[in-house]
Amino acid sequence: MMSRGFIPLLTIIAAAGIAALAWETDGFRVATSAGARQLSIERNPVHLPDARLVDQDGHVFSLSSYRGRPVLVDFIYTGCPTLCGVLGDDFHRVLEGVKGTGADAADLLSISFDPGNDDRDALRLYGDRYGAKAPRWRIARPADERSLAELLQSFGVVVIPDGKGGFIHNSAVYLVDAQGRLARILDPDSPPQLFESALRTSSP
Repeated sequence: MMSRGFIPLLTIIAAAGIAALAWETDGFRVATSAGARQLSIERNPVHLPDARLVDQDGHVFSLSSYRGRPVLVDFIYTGCPTLCGVLGDDFHRVLEGVKGTGADAADLLSISFDPGNDDRDALRLYGDRYGAKAPRWRIARPADERSLAELLQSFGVVVIPDGKGGFIHNSAVYLVDAQGRLARILDPDSPPQLFESALRTSSP
């Protein structure tokens, strides 16, 4: 038979657990660490390193070259059979969506985290597959290992070799604002209209 003090104690423990969960999930708004990071970034945009990149035309540029206008960024590898194709389709739809709207041209940047395999030809083929043309939509790879490490860390991209020549990786669309800060993280399965809206509302 339970003691009389057990039920009140259980109630207190449950209440404390619910309160802790509410705090961890921002009042139950998020239930995952990814969701918590999305909220954190929106509240406190993060300044990004000025990494050097090389695009599908062989042009070297830096992330700071986008200062003054927002840019949508995703991370891919050209041999990816699943998630990267979804991202490529999404960015293509963003480009199509802004045509004829009178809005400034969208700036899009797809960064490969597999520079060892994604040379200029591979980047160009990936771009051709989805209708990407520099400089409006650059398909790029980091110019050096340091730039790659800085980008993955600052954007929170996790990449794990799968042992078969590919990678297991998280997937998102990142909004870098006109001040060069990571300002928003969007789910890759969001409608392209949401990506377009994020670009417009972040324009100076």
